[in-house]
This record gives sequence, structure tokens and C-alpha cells, in this order.
Amino acid sequence: MSTTERPRILVVGGGYVGLYAARRILKKMRYGEATVTVVDPRSYMTYQPFLPEAAAGSISPRHVVVPLRRVLPKAEVLTGRVTTIDQDRKVATIAPLVGEAYELPFDYLVIAMGAVSRTFPIPGLAEQGIGMKGIEESIGLRNHVLEQLDKADSTTDEDIRRKALTFVFVGGGFAGAETIGEVEDMARDASKYYTNVSREDMRFILVDAADKILPEVGPKLGQYGKEHLEGRGVEIYLSTSMDSCVDGHVVLKNGLEVDSNTIVWTAGVKPNPVLSRFGLPLGPRGHVDTQTTLQVQGTDYIWAAGDNAQVPDVAARKAGVENAWCPPNAQHALRQAKVLGDNVVSGMRGFPQKEYSHANKGAVAGLGLHKGVAMIVMGKMKIKVKGRLAWYMHRGYHGLAMPTWNRKIRVFADWTLAMFLKREVVSLGAIETPREEFYEAAKPAPAPAAAAAPAAAKTEEKAKAS
Repeated sequence: MSTTERPRILVVGGGYVGLYAARRILKKMRYGEATVTVVDPRSYMTYQPFLPEAAAGSISPRHVVVPLRRVLPKAEVLTGRVTTIDQDRKVATIAPLVGEAYELPFDYLVIAMGAVSRTFPIPGLAEQGIGMKGIEESIGLRNHVLEQLDKADSTTDEDIRRKALTFVFVGGGFAGAETIGEVEDMARDASKYYTNVSREDMRFILVDAADKILPEVGPKLGQYGKEHLEGRGVEIYLSTSMDSCVDGHVVLKNGLEVDSNTIVWTAGVKPNPVLSRFGLPLGPRGHVDTQTTLQVQGTDYIWAAGDNAQVPDVAARKAGVENAWCPPNAQHALRQAKVLGDNVVSGMRGFPQKEYSHANKGAVAGLGLHKGVAMIVMGKMKIKVKGRLAWYMHRGYHGLAMPTWNRKIRVFADWTLAMFLKREVVSLGAIETPREEFYEAAKPAPAPAAAAAPAAAKTEEKAKAS
């Protein structure tokens, strides 16, 4: 960590907003004008819309993440967490990966911590659930699902088979619908290589407390998505929720009970709870309350954007929608980050702040290979697309939105190769415990029973003699 007398712009979070805001600030800033410091517990940014495709093996996991130090060579990148912020002293407490916490002074602050999975106190969820917020979870889900097929193919116990081949997904928004669509596609392909497992042996269940899935693309396309997934054998239960999943025994509110080794939780997100320690004004759901300029209410040196911010939706309010807030998606995060970066530089130079305004351009979702839905907004007209064309639109939009040309090219290369080569269906579950085999080989061997007996006898004789 460098020490400098230049003003410090502290960016808390290296996700979509943190990365793009830092890049924008560095681009607009004059040489030596300020020090930009980015703090995040991970040394990379994850492009979350690609997590379902990474779980299905359509994209290499390394191509879904962007290394912060490589993309921000002129910034100071610290791998750790910001635990507290003292606004009076303008000091943040940094907890690094190793070593003791220390204080870091700042002059300008950007809050870009994103969101975490929104969970409920459901018995068994913490022990059994698999989230879909990070690349680690995506890789873990892929390995886990393929491992279940291995188990089912290798056992004669019908109860074990049934539990291994039952997959429960909770949450029918973008993350849930896309993930179950991609994973079902992968499992269907993988079953061709198993002697004792077929797609008919598997059971995929999607549960949502709402009365529809994919609300982001509207009711008609949401209904199409539901019918499409059901046509592929996915059971969908709406207006219901999960009561418990202790030891994999899933109990739904509608009375259905199943045993499953795979419970994927995608039932929404919430702002990072550590925000409550920063002394910032928060909205009713825990988001940082911002002005239309992305400045935090009541401050002129703190900005926030993305999933952890409550940003007024200026375009929607001009259209007559009262109390409209920008939804947490990549479309807004990218554009907010650019305005935020410009405003930080303007604030540092004493210039006026720019208002953030963006009209919704629509939404795209992939439901597996060659399957998708898309809603494109052009003025007052909404164009609804489904099937293969929507899938191409989904890939085109997110492929171009992927940060850096390095990662764009790698993602499109993965997709191009997949047109000519079959999908990889190998499980690398042992990657989660890579040292286990070496430990078993290297640990001291127990003493043979024959050698241990004389030693025990000698010890007993010495005890009697004394």
C-alpha cells in the first residue's frame, strides 16, 4: 500500500460498478491528480449474467472473471474488506486477507459493494443450499450436479438414486430460470454417457413464491418461459415456498415433499449487510439512499451506485411513475458507473454534478442452448422475441457488455468452439479438496500391531518396577 499526499478516492467493492467507476475516474483524471484505491475481498470482478452458462460448461469459468490489477494498472488494488468507515475523520478500516486491520484515510468515497443472496431462516438452508452469486458457486454447482449423476449411475440403492437425481431450484427470476434451464440442458447431454441414468430418471423442480416466473420480461414472455421449461420436464410450483430442507428433505408450502442432494437458492438479493456499519443513510430495504446525481443523501464526497444503492429512476418518474427506483441489473450498473466516475472527478474539481437518467431498454434471458426470451423497448413500443433469435440476442448483448476486449474475445471463442465440439461433462469435484489425496499418502502410517505389543509390555514392566 502506497502512502501519498495526493487526494485519495476510495472505491469500496470491485464488482461491476467498482471496476467501471475506477476505470472511468482513471481515464478522466489528470496525471497525479489523485490516488484511486479499490478494496475488495476478491482480486477479480465477476460478470454475474454468465454464471448460469459457466455452470453448464458453455463458458470457461476463468473467462467470466476480470482480474482487477490487470484492468486497473494505475490504481491501488487491496485484497481485503472495509469493515467500518469513520466519516468525521474520513478514515476507513481495512481488514486484509492476512494480518491485522489498519486504517486508510480517504478524501472521496465510492460505495460499490453490490448485493448478497437474500435468504430466510429456513431450517437446513444454510447447510444444504447452493447460491449463484459467485464463480465459485457456479463451478461448485456444475461439479456437484455431475457428481450426482456419477453417484446414481454407480449405486443399486433406489433411495440414493432418487435423492441424487432430484434437483430443486428456489427462485424464478432471471437467475433461477436461467440456471435451471442451463443445468437441465447440461444434465440431459451428460446422461447420454451414462449406462444407468437417463433424462427420464431425473426430476427438476422450480419453486417461486410469486405467481409467475421471469417477471423482468413481462407476463407473456414469462408464461412462454414457464411453458417451455415444463415442456422439457421441469416441474414448476408457483405461489409457494420452501418450509424446510433439513438433510436434503425438502418440504414445500403446498405439501409436496421430496429428498434432494441439490438445492439451489436464487430467491433474490439484498444489499450487502455490512453497509449498516458505515453510518450512511439507508432506504427501507437497506440500500444506500442516493440523490439523482448518485451522491449519497446529505454528503458531497460520497457516491453510491449498483445493487447496493437506492437510485431514483429519473426516466420512469418523468413518464409518470411515482417513487420509481432503478432495478438492480447490469444495464443500470454499467451506465451508473460511468456517470458516477464523471461526477467524482467533477466533485474533486468543484464542478457541477450530472444527473443519472436512463430509460429501460428491455431484458434478455437464456434458457439453455438455442433457447431464450427477449423484450426490447424502443420508445413506447415493446418488441417480444422468443426461441433461438432471443438466445442470439441474449448472447450478443451480454457478450458485448462483458468488460475488456480480452474477455469478450475469450467468451466468443468459447461459444464458437462449442458449435463444433461437444460439451464437456467431466466432474472435477475433488478440486474443492485438492490436498486430501496427498494428505492420505503423506500422513504417518500407524504402528503394526506386532511391533506395538512388545513396546506396551516394556512400558508395563517399567511401571511395576517403579
